[in-house]
Amino acid sequence: MPILPFTALACPLDGAPLRRTDGAWRCAAGHNFDIASQGHTHLLPVQHKRSLDPGDSKEMVAARRRFLNAGHYQPIAEAVARAVLADLPATASCLDAGSGEGYYLRQLAAAATEQGQTLAILGLDISKWAVLAAAKQDPRPNWVVGTNARLPVLDGTVDRVLCLFGFPVYAEFARVLKPGGRLIQVDAGPDHLRELREIIYPTLKPQRPADPTPPPGFAACPATNVRFALHLEGQERIADLLAMTPHLYRASADGRARAAALSELSMTVDVRIAVFATALPDA
Repeated sequence: MPILPFTALACPLDGAPLRRTDGAWRCAAGHNFDIASQGHTHLLPVQHKRSLDPGDSKEMVAARRRFLNAGHYQPIAEAVARAVLADLPATASCLDAGSGEGYYLRQLAAAATEQGQTLAILGLDISKWAVLAAAKQDPRPNWVVGTNARLPVLDGTVDRVLCLFGFPVYAEFARVLKPGGRLIQVDAGPDHLRELREIIYPTLKPQRPADPTPPPGFAACPATNVRFALHLEGQERIADLLAMTPHLYRASADGRARAAALSELSMTVDVRIAVFATALPDA
């Protein structure tokens, strides 16, 4: 079967390997993490939380699920899958660090299956609502509630790390990647959703140019830009898009009201897919 269970989990309390037994993940010290009936696991100890319910809310996750499942960002998903699968070993593993409700990993799993690629997949998000939604939609990847600041993954066990519109912690990404492994990072480009931003903000702040310097421990590989037009019809679809972006909280009440009054909107989608590789061992 091309999609395999991800087994290189680490205890979030002591970093020891976790073993799956009797419906739970356990480490040698006896720390125990139950596997929920939907198949996901909480690996975010309370002492590592910054709030009672961190990450996206249940409502934000539902909006993102509706929007992405409608296929509006399919070109991004296809480009990400190509970047992940390029030059990948025959049997490999991938971590999505900030997987949300799992759309991009589901698309990756479909592409890997189509190519006959054997892939172990782990989706991690700090939002329990996102992980629950992901587990309900596809049981094949392992889904865990966790934080990028302390990835519950063993050192040097992952071939690819995804960080899509998320919060990169490069030291952690470098730690879990194998030598020669790759980080695929997706961020908004300067024109991303510009037309929406022009409506909800009085003025647009100048976009900072992308920093060409690779993160510490990484070397830069060729990047890809994905740009296409997106037309949305219906207030619900526009509201879902706004709800899955940080603009929902950054915009004023007047700006949100202007967006809510729209019945259709044409926008530019503009994202950059950067690829960084860890160093290979000396020959």
